[in-house]
Parts: sequence; structure tokens; C-alpha cells
Amino acid sequence: MPTTSPPTPPPALKTRLASGLRGAALDTRPLELPVFRRLLVGQSASYIGAMVTSVTIPVQVYALSRSSLAVGLTGVAGLVPLVVFGLYGGAVADRFDRRTLYLASACATWVITLALLLQAVAGVRSVPLILGLVAVQAGAFAVSSSARDAIIPRIVATPLVPAANTLNFTAGNVGQVAGPLIAGVLISLPNGYCWAYGADAVLFSLLLYSALRLPPVVPTGSGTGTLGLRSVLDGLRFIAAAPVLWMSFAVDIAAMTLAMPTALFPAAAQTRFGGGVGLLYSAIAIGSVAAGLFSGWIGRVRRQGRALAVAVIAWAAAVALAGTVHHLFAAAALLATAGAADLVSAVYRQTILQTYAPDALRGRLQGVFTVVVAGGPRLGDLRAGAMASTTGFGLAWTGSSLLCVVVVLAGALLVRPFWRYDVTPTPPPPAQP
Repeated sequence: MPTTSPPTPPPALKTRLASGLRGAALDTRPLELPVFRRLLVGQSASYIGAMVTSVTIPVQVYALSRSSLAVGLTGVAGLVPLVVFGLYGGAVADRFDRRTLYLASACATWVITLALLLQAVAGVRSVPLILGLVAVQAGAFAVSSSARDAIIPRIVATPLVPAANTLNFTAGNVGQVAGPLIAGVLISLPNGYCWAYGADAVLFSLLLYSALRLPPVVPTGSGTGTLGLRSVLDGLRFIAAAPVLWMSFAVDIAAMTLAMPTALFPAAAQTRFGGGVGLLYSAIAIGSVAAGLFSGWIGRVRRQGRALAVAVIAWAAAVALAGTVHHLFAAAALLATAGAADLVSAVYRQTILQTYAPDALRGRLQGVFTVVVAGGPRLGDLRAGAMASTTGFGLAWTGSSLLCVVVVLAGALLVRPFWRYDVTPTPPPPAQP
């Protein structure tokens, strides 16, 4: 009997399928800009190094103290410097050249990484010293983040800001995948803490090069005239008068303080899973990277407030489920699902802020954003460590995450301007021949 080949799909169907795949794929158009491309490469390298250090510090502290509460303190140690330098650094970024500020604060961060390396080489074995270095590094990080994030809308056209943020967050999440895995290998070596901190110092040097190659980015508008507490308060008043902005911060605070389990990973790996701390730290980022590869649709969503709330709820629900399982790979899969939702929420949070605010206030608002994004997980680490020490592992992980679902859903529905926030995307200008 002769065989027949399956029918060939009509050309129109093939075209629609190809178009759909292109529309869902990661939008790489910002990479056509050399200045953004260099910045992204430098940041990508620094993300990997930073994650190596962010895993090494709690592992070293736990090895020295055998206390989850002490691990939680590594998160809260930098909270005050993060708040102070995040807010004031944002005000400085609205007056002076943001490129110069970014480079100076990045150099300070690099110096602290070298200090962490030296304490490991010297075998100091001091938890207070590590916490002090974490605090200083947090202040430098807050300033550099405020300056860097205020630079992006100036070097990328507004229609491409969501795509640039997606690329930035995806690169960061690649670092969060690779960094913990590299850290797990390096820590296991003789003098492993030295190797880990040394790798961070080398990788971070690429960020310094990319900062050197940035053009001057002098802020525009009224933000160039004043500097001081009043300038900081102007930014806070702008946020307080905009429900879309303060609610975007509020849902992120809820997600990070109530549903951030990372302080529990060292203990969970040791007592529940029999190892796998590197996979636990990487799982969230693995999911974020996967979501980033199919994120072309993100920039086309109009109801960004609603999409942000749904993404945060999905994050918290997946984290809650991860806390109920006793198999390492099941927990990692659920944490990866949470990471996919986190990528979506992160892009919308950043895009709403960068496109809603005038350039004269971007530094200050990015300072607040840095405080929330970086300070929230630190409070979450403290909350998780303290709860695990008092109420038990289940409530610290799953119970608190379920509370986050309830809080975010209720808040989003009650704050109607946020729930109804509608953005009509503006198509980018046609490419020039």
C-alpha cells in the first residue's frame, strides 16, 4: 500500500505560527544600541559574581554560627545603609552626572568584595566583621543601583524600556542560576571561601569597564537644582500622591517580606533534602530565565498593574507549595515556577516606575525602588530566620507565603487606580535604512 505524507500546513498557517513564535520570544532590539549592549555585558558578569558572594556569605555565616537567625541577620545588616544611601543616593543622581556616580559607587562595591576576600584569606572567622562588610557594601550597592536604573530610560527609547528591563532582569537571573552553582563548586574546594570571593572580584571588574564607557548622563529638569532632605521628600511625596506607584511598591514588599524563603535554604538543604543548597538558590532564577526567553508578550500588556498583582500572587502560591514538599527536585521545580512569575512582576514594577516618572525625579524614585527591591528580601530573610527559630519551618515558609497571597489580592482589588492602570504601548519608530 503506498504511503502518503501528512498534509502540508497552508503557508498562511506557517506564517502565523512563525509570527507568534517571534512575538513570544525575548525582544532583543535594545541590544542594537552599543551603549546598552556594553552596560548589559558588564552587569551580566557582575550579577554572576554578586550571586557567588551572596551564596558564600550565608553559607560561611552558617558554618561559623550554626544558626538560621544569624543567616537572617546577613540580610538585615545592610538594611539601614540600604535605606539611607538608596534614598539620598537617588537624590544625588538627580543632580550630578549619573555615569560618574555609578562608576564611583561601583568602585566602592568592588573594594568591599576585596575586603571579604581578605577576611577569608586571613581566616578571621568573625561573623560581626562579615555583617559589617555586608552593611557597607549594601550602601554602595544602593547608590549604584539608583544611578544605573535612572540611566536606562536615557539611553533606550521609551517604547523599548520594557524590552531593556526584560533583558536586564533575564541577564540577572542567568547570573542567579550560574552564580550559586559556581559558588557550590568553589565553596567545596580547599579554601573555598577565598576562591568564591576572588571570583566575584574578577567578574566585577567587567562592570567597572562598562561604566567607564558610558556617555555622560546629566539629569534634566528641576531635579538639578536642589540637594538635601527636601529633595528626598519631594520624591516620596510624588510616590504618595500616585496610587499606581505606591501600590507597585507595596505588592513587592509583601512578596519579599512574606514569601521569600532564601534564609531557610541552608537549613532546608541540610535537614530536609540532604544537600542541594546550590540548586535551591538557583531554582528561582532558572524559572526566571525560562520566562525571559519567552517574554516578548510582556511589553504588549496594557493592564500592567493587574498583571503585576497576578504575577506576585502566582509567585507566593508557588513558594508556599515548595515549602510543603520533601523532595529536592520537586521543591526546585516549584521554586522555578515562582521565579517565572517573579520575572514578570519585576519587569512591570520597573517599567511602571521608569515610564511614569519624569526624568527630574527618576533618580529619587529609583532610590526608593532600590530600597524596596533590595530591602524587602533582607526583611524577608530576618522574618524567615526568626520565624523558623520560634514557630517552626512550616509556618516560616508556607504559612507566611499564603498570607502574602491574601494580602496582595485584597490590596490590588481595593486600590482601584492600580488595578485599572492601563498603558497603551506606543509602537517603536521604523528602522532607518
